[in-house]
Amino acid sequence: MKALIMAAGYGTRMEPLTLAVPKPMTPIVNLPTMQHNIELLKRWGFDELTANIHYHPEQIENYFGDGYNLGVNLTYSYEEELLGTAGGVKKMADEVAQARETFLVLSSDALTDINLQRLVDFHKSKGALATIALARVGSVSDFGVVLHDEEGHITGFQEKPSQAEAKSDLVNTGIYIFEPEILKMIPAGFYDFGKQLFPELIGKKAPVYGYNMVEYWSDVGGLDKYIQSNYDAMKGLVQIRVPGKKAASSTWVGERERIDPSARFEGAVIIGDRCSIGRDVYIKDAVIGDKCVIRDGATVTGSVLWSDVIVSSGSAVSDSVIGNFSYVGEKVKVPSGSVIANRSVVRSGSTLQGPLHLKPNSIV
Repeated sequence: MKALIMAAGYGTRMEPLTLAVPKPMTPIVNLPTMQHNIELLKRWGFDELTANIHYHPEQIENYFGDGYNLGVNLTYSYEEELLGTAGGVKKMADEVAQARETFLVLSSDALTDINLQRLVDFHKSKGALATIALARVGSVSDFGVVLHDEEGHITGFQEKPSQAEAKSDLVNTGIYIFEPEILKMIPAGFYDFGKQLFPELIGKKAPVYGYNMVEYWSDVGGLDKYIQSNYDAMKGLVQIRVPGKKAASSTWVGERERIDPSARFEGAVIIGDRCSIGRDVYIKDAVIGDKCVIRDGATVTGSVLWSDVIVSSGSAVSDSVIGNFSYVGEKVKVPSGSVIANRSVVRSGSTLQGPLHLKPNSIV
């Protein structure tokens, strides 16, 4: 069975981080979110993959290539202008993947360990034209809410309702199983699943079903969810690969690192490859990306540092995300809730008020 990966969007809720990288390339435990999804597909026997790309497409294509290193055959469908979720899938399926049988669609920028075989089996048992994987969430206002009957037949949708107006806590995860006939129902050009195609199918009483997944799913939207998704992976709440050697129950350490014996780790910690950790460094509940330098006396807690970040002596980073190639000078306290995008500089001795939201290449 072929799988199509939706990877063309902007990821605006993750700005300013996604001003420099597409959301599928934002790292979860030091691997791109899209890589975790490709590894999920491979685990369940999907190795013929097509991804649509538009925003910073070269970053995705340069990193994954043809998929050989991950054991899959990966091709691309470039969208000069965004075609919407359904429009993008139609282009992928018709022009690149040539999907002629049942196929799967997966969003590349969410994190999940869904059992795809159960999803496929459910779809076939219902004789469905389309099956939507559904997850329960605490707050529905950022999602498309889905209503279905006892048999799983979808009866209605609510697009991003308020919490008070929501008729269900089940939301569309962006994971679908389709029969190829559905492609004929998608017109050329921009077309959306949630706002256009699915309501039209329900209006025609087409066999569209909802599959209530019991596994982990996060849309990784916004700073809090992004940090939480990393932490969930370290705690084993989502079954994905964590790179590095497991040095303790919740600590992973990469290759060719230099860690001073006086450094202290607590909680769940990941240290990437070729990192340098100085004297009296304290790290708690944090992900440290590849080739990072944490200098003497610095602390990093509740945060995610991407690759090639330098945190200078005596500085403290808490509950924040710092993008690739960024620099934090000496004796700086990065305020909780900060987002510092790629190649930014926080100068030594800076006095910072409130959370920082720095665009790429910023200097403060």
